[in-house]
Amino acid sequence: MNKPKMTYFEKEDILHLVISDEPESDSLELSPNITAELNENGELIGIEILNASAFIRDTILDANNIE
Repeated sequence: MNKPKMTYFEKEDILHLVISDEPESDSLELSPNITAELNENGELIGIEILNASAFIRDTILDANNIE
């Protein structure tokens, strides 16, 4: 397994987490803004989060029950 890498594309507001450098063979939409990237064996190799700044903000607020 390769060392995971995280990249934030500020202009597009996309957070991309790469778990493996294997080629992406398929993807699975987990929610409207979150996509799991899969290899040919159906194993998770990456995650893409659209509108990442809002997602992270909302996740932190929900986790801390802050309104």
